[in-house]
Amino acid sequence: MILLAIDPGFEKIGYALFEKKSKSGNDFAYLASGLIKTHKSQTTEHRISEIYSQLQAIIKEYKPEKLIMEQLFFFKNQKTVIGVAQAQGAIMLLSAQEHLQLIFLTPLQIKQIITGYGNADKKSVYKMITLLLKQKIEVKDDDQSDAIACGLAYCYMNEDLVR
Repeated sequence: MILLAIDPGFEKIGYALFEKKSKSGNDFAYLASGLIKTHKSQTTEHRISEIYSQLQAIIKEYKPEKLIMEQLFFFKNQKTVIGVAQAQGAIMLLSAQEHLQLIFLTPLQIKQIITGYGNADKKSVYKMITLLLKQKIEVKDDDQSDAIACGLAYCYMNEDLVR
């Protein structure tokens, strides 16, 4: 089963793809990851459309069965949270239209599973990603790293726990 993991954002959206071969936490493969960027010069609706279109192309190419998304948790900037929530809504709509099971993981769950510590910093999360995947992945941004961590955390979870 192919999984698409997403760290939702408005300016930058991280994504990662994994193939999970069984319910066992160790039977998976990292496939790809990247970053979708929108430009501040675009209107909100065009930025949302860009996010939607690029994710739709990824879904058509890899044909995932599940979409794992980091839950919107806490934002200091209210203006930022609105854009992220709007983007997350578009991602949820795409998930429904493409018949993908949508699963949310909180940042705390992801960090706890990946590092063993729910308040781990981004550097620690990235270090554990490279150790767990046993490969150096060129990460362009923290959002891409967060998406990889989100997908990896799901791979290590017992599938029955998240239904």
